[in-house]
Amino acid sequence: MGETVLFDMLRQALLISVRISAPLLGVALVAGVVIGLFQALTSVQEMTLTFVPKVGLMLVVFWVSMSFMTTALSDFFLGGIIPLVAGS
Repeated sequence: MGETVLFDMLRQALLISVRISAPLLGVALVAGVVIGLFQALTSVQEMTLTFVPKVGLMLVVFWVSMSFMTTALSDFFLGGIIPLVAGS
């Protein structure tokens, strides 16, 4: 396996990790901004107010996008990693 193949697989792995984590991180960002604005407008400074809704929304998004994540990872391994390991 040459350096170009290794770097190409590494690039693809990083791209897959960004695509998989983007929905979760996006929801966490939007929820954090909305809850932060709510806390600033109402002067409520409760730590559980930021944590519980954010985790709940992330769990919902994870559950909804689980099939996309599984498909992306299995396609990457079946199409890229396993043929390299097998030597074909």
